[in-house]
Amino acid sequence: MPSSRVWFALAVFGTVIPWAFFGGWFAQNGLSPLSFVTDLFANGAAAGFSADVMISIAVFWLWSFFDAKREGVTRWWLVLPAGFTVGLSLALPLYLGLREKESA
Repeated sequence: MPSSRVWFALAVFGTVIPWAFFGGWFAQNGLSPLSFVTDLFANGAAAGFSADVMISIAVFWLWSFFDAKREGVTRWWLVLPAGFTVGLSLALPLYLGLREKESA
């Protein structure tokens, strides 16, 4: 298993790339959460991709909750705001980094 440093580096990468796109959208459209969500479902391709990612993060949150209890990952809850503010690209490597760090 990669070290926690590798997972945390991937978490940074998983934050920067989506926010490069999100930042452009917010710069163009302002801080409008309703418009943001509407644009996630602007067409069939976007809607399918958005639904896939939303289902995936929900499954990840459920799995990581039980895995954290079993593995003793005390800061599991950090994946919740990570998922809401960035997405699975941050939440997943963040959790794996926390898990690896606490098991070392």
